[in-house]
Amino acid sequence: MKITLTLLIAAFAISLSAQVTQWRGPNRDGHFTESGLLKEWPEEGPELLMQVEKIGKGYSSTIAEGDMIYTSGMIDTLDYLTAINPDGSFKYQVPYGRSWNQSFPDTRSTPVIDGDRIYVQSGTGRVACLNKETGEEVWAVEADKKYETEYHIWGNSETPLVVDNLVICTPAGNKTSVVAFDKMTGDLVWQSESVGGARAYASATVYEFNGHRFILAVTGKELLALVPETGEIAWHYSYFDLAEWDQPNGLIWTNTPVVKDNRIFITMGYDFPAVMLEMDSTGTSVSEKFVDHTFDNHHHGVILTDGYLYGSNWFDNKRGRWICMNWDSGEIKYVADWDTKGSIVMADGLLYCYNERGNVGLVKPDPDGFEVISQFKITEGAGPHWAHPFISDKKLFIRHGDALMVYNIAE
Repeated sequence: MKITLTLLIAAFAISLSAQVTQWRGPNRDGHFTESGLLKEWPEEGPELLMQVEKIGKGYSSTIAEGDMIYTSGMIDTLDYLTAINPDGSFKYQVPYGRSWNQSFPDTRSTPVIDGDRIYVQSGTGRVACLNKETGEEVWAVEADKKYETEYHIWGNSETPLVVDNLVICTPAGNKTSVVAFDKMTGDLVWQSESVGGARAYASATVYEFNGHRFILAVTGKELLALVPETGEIAWHYSYFDLAEWDQPNGLIWTNTPVVKDNRIFITMGYDFPAVMLEMDSTGTSVSEKFVDHTFDNHHHGVILTDGYLYGSNWFDNKRGRWICMNWDSGEIKYVADWDTKGSIVMADGLLYCYNERGNVGLVKPDPDGFEVISQFKITEGAGPHWAHPFISDKKLFIRHGDALMVYNIAE
């Protein structure tokens, strides 16, 4: 009986530890599991349930768990984690590290919830673990300083990855590329070899195929597949050509790779080619399936659904169009205008697009054309409309600078 009870407790603990709430949904692929959502919005948009201000400046996403909301933002020179009660009041607002203080300093790292803890990175690479209930700091590591990060001009935008008992971050540089900390203590578990390149802006993800399980992470130059238990680099792919892009440390790379079966799609805007990779069955190398010059997504993410990729591309820093690509062949199905480029997520069979002019659209995923079913405009907040939407408990969370709007999207 004692053995059975112990096993049940252990299984329950493992189950709880797997309940990670994070940026762009449970698998970091932009897909949210909500159902029973509106298939069309009123002309003025869905019902605004709550508006919260003074969360700090930032482009990071808001996340929600149960009836609590969590977000990060820059106040003065520090990045803060804010816990928001159901009535919009603050449960706590606590600093967790120094903000980036150069070009575009506003907070970009989204909090990650794992059990009773929250993990987040500051703009200068301080990785912090905080108690979810109180906001008290459990542990912290000055990762970018300790591992001698080389920066591009916008500092650190990475959202930590929690996998198994590890917290993963990607300081890059000459000392290491990827490091793993014990999620309970902050102790170093492993650090990978360095493959070169400055810190990129993309967040790592988990990739599973044919019995292989890797962490996919990026530096300014390279895509890496790492063994989670050891930090061994199974393979890496050079996504960089100095002849095409005059940056010795690599690319301004922001998008987490999109994966399905043996395929990995990478894209980073700025007229730099997107690439579809194929991993071999042994999990030791990748090769280029095709290269595309149209779907150069800037920093807004893409969605794979029913064999097609959806998202926007880059014309310049203020302009872009909306794209659909066949996942298997690379054929571009359409290039469409809708104000300009923007972020994209998906829930209950429909796309949620938030463009850089502040328009939020409900879009049908159809390779025959870009069909906006409903749309409304974000008028509160300030600064660029760069935060990716979040969906939870049949609510849509849109963050614009120092303001957060929560909408009812239940049927």
